[in-house]
Amino acid sequence: MSDHAATDSKSYLTTFNVIAGIIVIFGLIATIMRFTGGLGAVTNLSDYNPWGIWIGFDLLCGVALAAGGYVTSAACYIFGMKRFHSAVRPAILTGFLGYSLVFLALLYDVGRPFRLVLAYPFVVQQGTSSLLFEVGLCVALYLNVLFLEFCPAALEWLGIRKLRDILVKITMVLTIFGVVLSTLHQSSLGALYLIAPAKLHPLWYSQYIPVYFFVSSVIAGLSMVLFESTLAHKYFHHKMDETHLGESDGLTMGFGKAAAIVLAGYFTIKVIGIAADNNWHHLATGWGAWYLVELIGFIALPCFLFAMGVRDGNLKLIRYTAAWTVLGIIVNRLNVSVIAFNYHLPAADRYFPHFWEIVTSVFIVTVGILAYRFIVNNMPVLYEHPEYKEEH
Repeated sequence: MSDHAATDSKSYLTTFNVIAGIIVIFGLIATIMRFTGGLGAVTNLSDYNPWGIWIGFDLLCGVALAAGGYVTSAACYIFGMKRFHSAVRPAILTGFLGYSLVFLALLYDVGRPFRLVLAYPFVVQQGTSSLLFEVGLCVALYLNVLFLEFCPAALEWLGIRKLRDILVKITMVLTIFGVVLSTLHQSSLGALYLIAPAKLHPLWYSQYIPVYFFVSSVIAGLSMVLFESTLAHKYFHHKMDETHLGESDGLTMGFGKAAAIVLAGYFTIKVIGIAADNNWHHLATGWGAWYLVELIGFIALPCFLFAMGVRDGNLKLIRYTAAWTVLGIIVNRLNVSVIAFNYHLPAADRYFPHFWEIVTSVFIVTVGILAYRFIVNNMPVLYEHPEYKEEH
């Protein structure tokens, strides 16, 4: 074997590739078990708990954390904050992959996945008065919007200029449409739980839960852009051009300031919700202690840290706080969908995810990371294509 071949083979045997390969193998095993043995073979779902982590984590968390696409494109194109332009494509890519993985997760979760592929709910079984129908329709449409918004990067890579120019010209239309769709389904995901007042703990159940979900999706979008940017700078720094590197600090400060403001508003309406529903007495219980961990530890604390980071110009603090806030969004969505759901049931009847449910979720996230790495390494996402620099 030549020295060049030995070097190439060694470069593929990295720790990341080995771990990712193992996860993919286990994920494929879980996939075979799911589609040959049914949901019962790989999940702990029941009539009491029909939705598990494939909904709580893969869908609710996935949709929230993919909100960076509409948040960033709205800031840049609708509100005219052109200084954030370098963050648009990475945010759109993260959003597109996030929604694609949500669709993939739904294929595992729904009882008859082929009907989802065939758009059965929209063509045959039209439940137009159902919130779930509205969520499904908006998510499906927004996935297509994200695809069209990301296409210019792929078309530049492929050298297809005419189609790329057409899509660039309708960027504003796509952005507005995307914001409208996101506003609808981000809030409607929370509204789904309005039908379960007897199952969801009173501290998390509120008439304002659609508002909570929408506002927290903005926080998730801002934080996820900062978190993704931090990781990209660490692992794909060599792919970034001067524009991306030069705008990075300004992006961090701007999004950190916005996150602090939105978190302050979110904390305020959460407290108003407790007062409006007269749930103060629940705070003195064990569930109340856990709720305060979420309210203070994952809302008030990052709000303070973002504000302090912006005041002191501490970029590292802002980036660490963004990662903590992303974790807080995950905690909130899991609290609503899994942890505080069916809280009154005895421990033996409570839901805990099956081993293969966890494997499948990790597999889906890994697929997204691998797709992101391939796209960023090959397409003009973190840099401007040299043939289109004047047009950006």
